[in-house]
Amino acid sequence: MRNECERRAAELLERLTLEEKIYQVTADMIFDPTGDYNERRNPLFGSYRNPGHFMHYLRTSPASPGEVTEQINEDMRRSIAAQPHGIPPIENGEALHGAQWGMGTNFPQPIGLASSFDPALTERVAEAIGKECAVVGVRQVFSPVVNLARDCRWGRTVETYGEDVLLASDMGAAMCRGLQNNGVIATPKHFADNYAAGGRDSNYSETSERTMREVFLPPFRACFEAGAKSVMAAYNAWEGVPCSANRRLLTEILRDEWGFDGFVVSDYSGVDGICTAHRCAATTAQAAAMALKSGLDVILPYDCFDAVKEALEKGYLTEAELDKNVFRILTSKFRLGLFDDPYRDPSAADATVRSEAHRALALEAAREAVVLLKNDGVLPLAKERVRRVGVFGQSADLIPIGSNYSGPYGTPWQGEDAPTPLEALRAFLADRAEVVYGGSDEIETLAPTCDVNLYFTAIVEGEGSDRSDLRLPSVTVHKNRGEDGGLIVDEKSQEITDDQEQSIRRLCEANPNTVVILENGAPIDMTAWIDSVPAVIEAWYPGEQGAKALVEILFGITNPSGKLPICIPKSVGQLPLFYAHKPSGRGYAYCDNDGKPLYPFGFGLSYTTFSVADAALETAADCAAVSCSVSNTGDNDGAEILQLYLGSYDCGVARPLKELKAYERVWLKKGETKRVTLRLRRDAFCYYDAQMKFGLHDGRHTLMLGTSSEHKIASFETIVRGGALSAAE
Repeated sequence: MRNECERRAAELLERLTLEEKIYQVTADMIFDPTGDYNERRNPLFGSYRNPGHFMHYLRTSPASPGEVTEQINEDMRRSIAAQPHGIPPIENGEALHGAQWGMGTNFPQPIGLASSFDPALTERVAEAIGKECAVVGVRQVFSPVVNLARDCRWGRTVETYGEDVLLASDMGAAMCRGLQNNGVIATPKHFADNYAAGGRDSNYSETSERTMREVFLPPFRACFEAGAKSVMAAYNAWEGVPCSANRRLLTEILRDEWGFDGFVVSDYSGVDGICTAHRCAATTAQAAAMALKSGLDVILPYDCFDAVKEALEKGYLTEAELDKNVFRILTSKFRLGLFDDPYRDPSAADATVRSEAHRALALEAAREAVVLLKNDGVLPLAKERVRRVGVFGQSADLIPIGSNYSGPYGTPWQGEDAPTPLEALRAFLADRAEVVYGGSDEIETLAPTCDVNLYFTAIVEGEGSDRSDLRLPSVTVHKNRGEDGGLIVDEKSQEITDDQEQSIRRLCEANPNTVVILENGAPIDMTAWIDSVPAVIEAWYPGEQGAKALVEILFGITNPSGKLPICIPKSVGQLPLFYAHKPSGRGYAYCDNDGKPLYPFGFGLSYTTFSVADAALETAADCAAVSCSVSNTGDNDGAEILQLYLGSYDCGVARPLKELKAYERVWLKKGETKRVTLRLRRDAFCYYDAQMKFGLHDGRHTLMLGTSSEHKIASFETIVRGGALSAAE
């Protein structure tokens, strides 16, 4: 029996004309919502890029949340009035690490959130983002990105939760729950494998079905199990077919196997790409038919009405096939409550967006996102002993949010009480110490006069900016507006104005008391300078309150607790590099390199010390648990992240040497001890056998307890026979 939303959708579908149906599967995006906007905006389309994303462009001051809400309400009124059956549109947008219709609260980029190993925190962040989207009328967001970053040359690594299947699954699911709890459709992307060898974005995928199912599909499935009701198809092709028209992905796996009952959207101009980029169709009409027949439901972002109409007229697509797409869209609109409650309160928007609670949450998230990579006794700094701080690097006077999906179209993100690191340092030290900001040409004269020197790095990366060199870029690197980027990102010019590696070495020679703060979204090759620097902080892009969090960490007010969600290689020649690799028939090293990362997955230092003791294993027929006592043996309160890995053998198929299967973030006061239990469910021991059947097959498994993928504290042997798990004798 169909539920109420499906019943209403089916009844409405029967009353629609063919043209009305076509409008529901097509969309529009208007860059400039001024002047003759109402004449240019056709109110009959089923989906729109929300106008708030563009309302701030070329204005002297940004549009307020209330103004954005009023504009979306007006668009909604016009659409409902123009529709013969009063069908409201879905206003959509981005929400990678904040509501991107305007100046919403800006949280750490996803790679930073992943460093917290704290899905509960991520869900709270998503709740805040969901509120700031829903309150203005943005009801679908193209987030989270749950592609795995296993080649960090990929420019979009910053958008991901790193390289690990479990961590990306947990973080993506948490994001989906938080968004959907607030009446916002989560749209995990990009389904399913979004880059190719060399980290090349959207290039043809040669990933096998085994690897796809073992690695790249599980995070998406976790998102759907968490309630996500939409998904975005990737630009690239898999197994010879563009993902936007890939029936194997969009129908057979997504719907027939997994039971997904939401709707699928294209990436922007992805359907056009079926004929232009992939050359799989002669016309856009043929491409649209291929996509809609294969399981894609909404063609974003521009008007494809004529293409779909032509596809129907020429018989590429039947009305019965189109009905399936429209039914899924209408069902989703009824689920959202758009028909019953389409408008939002502008005053509520002004009170909700960047509220005090949301800014406080941004600070909390930033504190957990930062990873301390190296510390030879320099940190934490003593506020009472520091009298002069030297600050270098062009990121020092920028809000540390990163350029990728961090603001509305054509306008830098700005927010009250969102300082740059330089501003946060000066506010924190006030009259107690002098903070001086110097250029690279002042290093030799300025650095020796300071008690400590801080260098803030800069890098060009993001969508459309894949890298072939992992070193910090020098003065010659420049990124032009719109160059190879997406339609609505990478719109700002960015130039590196310093030979950063040289400056870091010069800084350490001038004054060894130096800290390098990395602001980046993907690993950096540090080999040219890491031995010279006594302390390195991986800040990622910690968001609008990140500068405050960094100052707290530098001065020991906050104890760093983040762990790396991705390996940091020694050099680009090691790539692709990830910890969960499968066995080699020869070895893992090179003749000039041991093949190991500079810093492994799961690594991160603290200002305190921890000990783990009395580890014990308990097993049942289809699950296991490892318990241990964790003690804070140092002088500071802090958090340790316990990690439980599984390595399998005697399985008949090659399995990864180790995979993260459970983790726990443990907060301890100095001197405190807690008993912690990490539990593994049945699926942790399941795998695809030689016939690609997933199940609890026979095999042996080693459970490894540690604090990184390379630091093992205790291990236990288990065995599966006849579908039952037990401790090995």
